[in-house]
Amino acid sequence: MSDTSHPHPWWHTAVAYQIYPRSFADSDGNGIGDLEGIRRHLDHLTWLGVDAIWISPFFPSPMADFGYDVSDYCGVDPIFGSLDDFDRLLADAHAAGLRVLIDWVPNHTSDAHPWFQAARRSREDPHRSFYVWRDPAPDGGPPNNWVGSFFTGPAWTFDDTTGQYYLHCFLPTQPDLNWQEPAVVEAMHDTLRFWLDRGVDGFRMDVIHLIGKDPDLPDDPPDLAALTHVPLNDRPETHVLLRGIRQVLDGYPGDRTSVGEVYLLDTERVSQYYGDGDELHLCFNFVPLYTPFAAGPWRAQIERIEAELSARDAWPTWVLSNHDNPRHRTRYGGGEAQARAAAFLLLGLRGTPFLYAGEELGMVDAQVPPEQQLDPGGRDGCRAPIAWDGTPGHGWDGAAPWLPFAPDTASANVAAQRDDPGSMLHLYRRLLAARRSSPALQSGRLVLGSLGDARDDRVLLWHRLDAEAGDRTIAVNFGSEDVDLSSMAGATVLVASDGVGEGGPFPGRLPGVGAVLLEGQGASEASGPTGR
Repeated sequence: MSDTSHPHPWWHTAVAYQIYPRSFADSDGNGIGDLEGIRRHLDHLTWLGVDAIWISPFFPSPMADFGYDVSDYCGVDPIFGSLDDFDRLLADAHAAGLRVLIDWVPNHTSDAHPWFQAARRSREDPHRSFYVWRDPAPDGGPPNNWVGSFFTGPAWTFDDTTGQYYLHCFLPTQPDLNWQEPAVVEAMHDTLRFWLDRGVDGFRMDVIHLIGKDPDLPDDPPDLAALTHVPLNDRPETHVLLRGIRQVLDGYPGDRTSVGEVYLLDTERVSQYYGDGDELHLCFNFVPLYTPFAAGPWRAQIERIEAELSARDAWPTWVLSNHDNPRHRTRYGGGEAQARAAAFLLLGLRGTPFLYAGEELGMVDAQVPPEQQLDPGGRDGCRAPIAWDGTPGHGWDGAAPWLPFAPDTASANVAAQRDDPGSMLHLYRRLLAARRSSPALQSGRLVLGSLGDARDDRVLLWHRLDAEAGDRTIAVNFGSEDVDLSSMAGATVLVASDGVGEGGPFPGRLPGVGAVLLEGQGASEASGPTGR
């Protein structure tokens, strides 16, 4: 599937589509999405125009954290199907030209994993060193002041059988692996090889920055002691481990890739996890998830990302929504115009976009009543099932889906939007087609523009430059009123957020809360910060 004529690796130019398998499509009528459901809907993804899929965890699990508590890294939980189902999905995805990334959860297992079951039986068990154990503090309490994730409390749980505490940066049922133990390193490398041997194209690596920890396990600083330890853990030991993981991937043909969840909320710190081209291929940069829908903050984020990642020759990623955060349409106030304009941010900046299933429909979060909430972290709303059609079951035939549907499924469903050329779905399809056909949008330099001498804080304007294939310009109006862009008049409108004027000359005015992708006049006069 590699294209040796292209100067960039596939993961530079691709658009990835995240699938939360429980919520994508159900093939057996039990109300929970599965691998066969994904396989049966690959045509939606190829029609849409994405290049790769990332499938969130489907491994055997007690589901205390819905698959991020793994009890077997080399299998498929029966609620999602079987290994044969996965192999068929992988083969059909590859035949359709889609790369396949799967989740990998290296920091912790489930407490139901055989390794932990053995480790807690005795201090002398060979698997004891697979996990992080410490004696109680002198007062009998936890060994240090670390706090687990925002929904767990202390990061330590006392084990009555062996009289020690074990570390867990998340739920008590998710004990942390001890990556200082060589046997853990080799065992986890083997789990990568298991899926690489089956043909997967790479991995999204869950909270990968946590695997290296200070062996002394010191207290977190007093002024930070109330925070979860997760965004505080940033250790040199991790980088040694990442280089070993990279060597495993590099030992396979076909540009196998890694995408790290590095939850540090600091772009410069995140950039270090690319190493010198010998650690992670890509890192998620989550700061945009907390950036408001406004031109100034977005300009500042782009400037910082361009500067700090370019300094390391690192390739950016862009993500506006995922399974852990409210969908961006919800965050931006629920308006369709904002969601349409945001599509140009996601797909028009320099880097690899990750589109979360349902964004192409303009989905908002579901309103989940307290009695139906399942996730310990309260993330149910952004995990609502995809509505495939306008029938009462929305394409989920059989038992009711495991979570309620989001609002507006009468219009926010695939069938209705596919029949409507003016829909959000068709807007994403046009943007993806424009991106795929343009080397400038896929891999060209980025130059931030301005509106004459006086910066207009309502508008963000940038150019994507490719001297041989032609430049592109994108403008996003975050304000509610039209903005004069007469300097761009006459350029060809390739895609407009409202669909107006596509294929014709740009009239020189950008509607309020609107966005446009242009070809032609204006890009050659670009000035401002540049990416490589």
